[in-house]
Amino acid sequence: MVSAIRLLLVKVFWQGIGGRVLSTYIFLGINILTGIINTAGVAMISGTLFAGYGFNGSSIPTFTVGILVICGVVILIGHYKVLDKLAKAAIVLLGLSTMVALGLAFTHGPVAAPDFVGPSPWTWMAFPFLIMLLGWMPAPVDLSAWSSLWMFSREEETGHFATSRETSIDFYLGYVMAVLMAVAFVALGKLIMFGSGYEFASGGIGFSQQLISLYSANIGEWSKPLILTAAFITMFSTTITCIDGYPRSLAASCTLVSDSCSRRFKPIFQFWIVLSVIIASLIVMYFVNNLLQLLSFAAIISFVTSPILAYINYKVMNGSNVPAEERPGMVLRILSWTGLLFFLVMTLGFIYVQFIRV
Repeated sequence: MVSAIRLLLVKVFWQGIGGRVLSTYIFLGINILTGIINTAGVAMISGTLFAGYGFNGSSIPTFTVGILVICGVVILIGHYKVLDKLAKAAIVLLGLSTMVALGLAFTHGPVAAPDFVGPSPWTWMAFPFLIMLLGWMPAPVDLSAWSSLWMFSREEETGHFATSRETSIDFYLGYVMAVLMAVAFVALGKLIMFGSGYEFASGGIGFSQQLISLYSANIGEWSKPLILTAAFITMFSTTITCIDGYPRSLAASCTLVSDSCSRRFKPIFQFWIVLSVIIASLIVMYFVNNLLQLLSFAAIISFVTSPILAYINYKVMNGSNVPAEERPGMVLRILSWTGLLFFLVMTLGFIYVQFIRV
């Protein structure tokens, strides 16, 4: 596995963007920053959802740290296949529930009064919120390297190396589903929360209760335990994914930083898992009283690092080492540069609003 990963990253990552220092260290630094923060964020959502079973807010730090430790142990010992299947079933259930709730919300109509006029999103004051919203919608850009690393893991376990067509189908299926869920959540917020006079609570218990209420208000009170369980399992699975994906990327980068690390992928991977769990636990303890603050910070960090990661992705896929028939076509290249320009303009706008504009 180590040799396969090294071959991929050396030939594609280094040659694709032009050098060891430029590629490895930038990628490593960004993943250290975003990985630990994002892991803490999704773990804390898991902890608040679990606390929604009737526990008080003071239990959230304990639950969250416990979830981080459990997820770390699961990845370290490698027995996560059953949890993965359970999580996929929960995601399907949550997805169906979301569509049902959205359909019923459309039937009932928006809760806002017909003459209600909300604040305009086209103002400088709303800019930070837009950046926060886009940071995780529908997924952070730094997830892009994970599919390649998982592909090698899958090959090691099954003996089957996915073709480019199989990889594309897997990517588009997952990404389209993420986009649909993102749009559905925004639409639910527009129909049920916007203009109602309520705002999401900053504390964990209140946040989780309001999140579940988005569903039960339309489906019925009977659905609360079902939706809560599906949401918890989904976020628990997301936490496992983060604890596996970010350390895996960091370990692969470390094997390229030093030749002495090139044959030590597994112990380095395990080291990053342990370190990520420890630091994420400390972050959770610090932000325990303000979940929204932690989530906002994590989403913003993910977005402002997106231009760099997006450019790396573009250079990798258009490098001379990638076969011509596998490179993006003209439409995708235009779309890529459009996306890069969007990321850059939005990031510069955020910097202007936060640090320059009075």
